Amino acid sequence: MPQKLKKMRETVLTELQHIPQWPEPQRELRMVYWSLRMHSLGRKVEMKKTAKEVLEESITSVKRDHPDYNFQYDEQFFSD
Repeated sequence: MPQKLKKMRETVLTELQHIPQWPEPQRELRMVYWSLRMHSLGRKVEMKKTAKEVLEESITSVKRDHPDYNFQYDEQFFSD
């Protein structure tokens, strides 16, 4: 595995430790976050995004299917 990809994966896995896995909508949030965050760290991205920006985008996406759910995450970790 290329070193850059390995570092990206390690970064996102570390960040995911601050988003609980349960109950179910949380897992969906984590999947969306993984995808968007990996993309945001890639070399072809035009504008870099912070972890907080990616989390907010992920929550917006998942809220379409779960509008009343209050997603849980470590607010201190994801603060700017």
